[in-house]
Amino acid sequence: MKLLESVFVALRALNINKMRSGLTMLGIIIGISAVITLVSAGQGVQAVVAEQMQDIGSNLVFVMPGELESNATTMQSFLRSVNISTLTYGDVLAMADRNRVPDVLGVTAEFVANGTVVFGSQNTETSISGVTPFYPSVRNFYPVMGTFISDEDMRSRARVAALGQRVLEELFPPGVNPIGQTIKINRVPFRVIGVMEEKGVSSFSDDNDVVFIPLSTSQTRLFSGRDISGDYTVSVIYSKATDESRLEAARDQIVRLLRQRHGLIYSTDKNDFTVLTQKDVGEVLQSLTAILTVFLGLIAAVSLLVGGIGIMNIMLVSVTERTREIGIRKAVGAKRRDILLQFLIEAMILSLIGGLVGILIGASGTIGVTMAVEDLKLHLSASTILMATGFSTAVGLFFGIYPAVRASRLNPIDALRYE
Repeated sequence: MKLLESVFVALRALNINKMRSGLTMLGIIIGISAVITLVSAGQGVQAVVAEQMQDIGSNLVFVMPGELESNATTMQSFLRSVNISTLTYGDVLAMADRNRVPDVLGVTAEFVANGTVVFGSQNTETSISGVTPFYPSVRNFYPVMGTFISDEDMRSRARVAALGQRVLEELFPPGVNPIGQTIKINRVPFRVIGVMEEKGVSSFSDDNDVVFIPLSTSQTRLFSGRDISGDYTVSVIYSKATDESRLEAARDQIVRLLRQRHGLIYSTDKNDFTVLTQKDVGEVLQSLTAILTVFLGLIAAVSLLVGGIGIMNIMLVSVTERTREIGIRKAVGAKRRDILLQFLIEAMILSLIGGLVGILIGASGTIGVTMAVEDLKLHLSASTILMATGFSTAVGLFFGIYPAVRASRLNPIDALRYE
């Protein structure tokens, strides 16, 4: 029997039992659409993470006190979880010396704590970040209104503040110019001098929910932050390497400098700080999101497995119902491979039609979710669609083999006697 003729026979057989064929394909449709949607979600998260890593700055080296805590879910929560910081403002000044760390272009520090911010009758709980004037250039994060903290603000310990976008929305009604207004941070009055640009929110940080004040002000007027030598402590130090190719060199120079400053002379002395490059953080986050994508794909694959079992079940029923037909075909000269091919084609057609419908539903769902939810950007790629199509074909082939083999092995005499 020719292949094309087998396809027409298969379509005719499936058309006879439309309801049964449709319900059989439903499992494949759900499975394929789930694979496309969930894998697209995982790939979307990967793309967002990569975009956000670029958004926090370029060629960054993070210096943090102690070791990272596993229960700190965001950058702010980690920085607030550090009870005793081992980093000081003296470390910041030393790192800013190009003679000691030639591959570091710029350095800034941040002292993070919780605080209550009040304007009029409005108040909000947020992060209060004491920073240096170099923060915008190092973190690639600039004000869109007003100005940022200046060197004079640092020297005079001025009570000035730059607001993140979320804090602005919480405190000020629409249309009110915040520049020059007086807010209170932990009951201490501050003058608003700037509003920062809007940043994307990630698990790494939320730079919209923060108030920036001079580092010197945060350490003297709001919070207590000194080490045993009397030097002011900082929560984290950000440094910017001269070039991406010099990230590792910059990290090595920073480690050597800080070990020397912290009196870690011997090789057995453990570092009391953690140095991570932007590449390190990006690779960790990308590996985690890749695992998430695989996990989501495996969950969706369970639906495909169920759909495949449904195909096998229906094909076995079809073999039983058409036993006499198989006997007649063998009696008039049909070979074993013809019967095998016939039932395999029927199983694959069920799977392929279900797969195509599932691809359309999955793609439409992915586009719909992306349009409906602004912050959730699902990434629909050609590789995902090809993978779904391959899965669909493989399911039909795999789960159609046993019924097809069983049909091809029927004895023609026994099949003709079957009622």
